[in-house]
Amino acid sequence: MWQILLITIVLMAAIFALFSIKILLQKNGKFPNSHVGGNKALAKKGIYCATTQDKMERKRVIRVPHLDLGDDYESTTTSC
Repeated sequence: MWQILLITIVLMAAIFALFSIKILLQKNGKFPNSHVGGNKALAKKGIYCATTQDKMERKRVIRVPHLDLGDDYESTTTSC
């Protein structure tokens, strides 16, 4: 049991080291941004992450009309 655990830990350490060689050897090296929101090519096409697209669509669709209460009252908020 301990041999399998030790082999697993050694293999995971080796894999981590291999994945991070470029980052460790480069000056100012950092992990690449794999998030959709950080992809410049997709942004040029108008494709954003799901959260951003949801916020944009909610802003476009939900329009609260100005509340007219007559001459005596003036509404400065969009809530009732």
